[in-house]
Amino acid sequence: MASNGPMPGMGQVMVLNSKTQRTTGRQAQLGNISAARAVADIIRSTLGPRSMLKMLLDPMGGIVITNDGNCILREVDVSHPTAKSMIELSRAQDEEVGDGTTSVIILAGEMLINAEPFVRTNVHPTVIVRGYNYALQEALEICEKLALVVDVRDTDRMKSLVQSCIGTKFSSRWNDIMIDMALKAVLTVARATHTPTSLPSVHTDVYSQKMEVDIKRYAKVEKIPGGEISDCTVLSGVMFNKDVTHSKMRRRIENPRILLLDTPLEYKKGESQTNVEITDEEDWNTLLKMEEEYVENMCMEIIAFKPDIVITEKGVSDLAQHYFAKANITAFRRLRKTDNNRVARATGATIVSRTDEIREEDIGTGCGLFEMRKIGEEYFAFFEECKDPKACSIILRGGSKDVLNEIERNLTDAMQVVRNVVFDPRLLPGGGATEMAVSMGLRKAGLKLEGVQQGPFLAVGEAMEVIPRTLAQ
Repeated sequence: MASNGPMPGMGQVMVLNSKTQRTTGRQAQLGNISAARAVADIIRSTLGPRSMLKMLLDPMGGIVITNDGNCILREVDVSHPTAKSMIELSRAQDEEVGDGTTSVIILAGEMLINAEPFVRTNVHPTVIVRGYNYALQEALEICEKLALVVDVRDTDRMKSLVQSCIGTKFSSRWNDIMIDMALKAVLTVARATHTPTSLPSVHTDVYSQKMEVDIKRYAKVEKIPGGEISDCTVLSGVMFNKDVTHSKMRRRIENPRILLLDTPLEYKKGESQTNVEITDEEDWNTLLKMEEEYVENMCMEIIAFKPDIVITEKGVSDLAQHYFAKANITAFRRLRKTDNNRVARATGATIVSRTDEIREEDIGTGCGLFEMRKIGEEYFAFFEECKDPKACSIILRGGSKDVLNEIERNLTDAMQVVRNVVFDPRLLPGGGATEMAVSMGLRKAGLKLEGVQQGPFLAVGEAMEVIPRTLAQ
């Protein structure tokens, strides 16, 4: 005979923490909808050309001034799981697309708000989701029909395309400069990579050309406070914040030969503590001489290839500096790996790991001009006039750090938009026109549907209208 109560001598088993709140059923579903509505309401006023900037205080006490949806939600501290999921949605949009972080949250919030009547009338959530999935397929088909093919080389069309991205941002007053910079940076970094096709046909090459646009790695934004926003520029080459290691080294070289290393140009130090016992005074001098000869040999191996500039990611000893200054070679030390990769790509050099393995083809000759310049209190090394650089530095100037940070965010969004067009050169109308067309198409298609899915299907069409409605307000 089965007993209903706990076994004799056994207390109640607590699985969850006593302070844990647990909601189930319709109460949880309605709670999720209200949390999504709250998140959407936070950033609703930052959508469109008349959007407002939000001023936030981050946990470290710094100020963030922005109207970028992802940036605002990143600073908001929430505890509700649905609100966290919405913020994650915005982050995914920012990483994948770059722009539209506000629109995606407002749309998702509206979709959940429109699902509320169905939840209250006991329609099962899986039925609502199925209706939403049908609407998604239909909406994608409508967008396919509306899309226009864009030529990436048509500058005017590309400018008007980026204009719609930057027009709603803080930097819209300097539209022309920002658009030109975004276009130049992306088209500089873009390069065709040959990928083998799975099914080679008669008319196509076995390798299909796919564009590779690595903005994060090869288009570095350098923010230098001071100056005016009109001074911002994209270099046809790269720059980094380093000064030459020796005062006698040349500070301006035309058509330099550049050698890149990731090896230290100084004597080797022991990995751990090293003890050497010396019985004779001459042995100490021999040790010093061996160290000097080791550095000298490395320098001579480098000088043999007659480079004008040597850049290494590790240290350069005083003795090595002396040999380089004597040979009229300019040297830089402790450059970041990422900067070194950019210089390599811009100048056509190859990063070498051992001095005895240097070959003539490792020397970069693609740079037209090297020059040291002082901006504010800092010295910067410029490698300009590169032939087909495939890497670039973007210099941003502005009155304050907050302004520079916001301009950087806006420029990154614009570059992501250009990158997406390079990948898939198709364009949809903006200003809420596409959303209205999808809404109309879904309403027409919804009339043909039968059964319980029709309600959620039509609800998606209604939700789409939130974007043009918000813009109109």
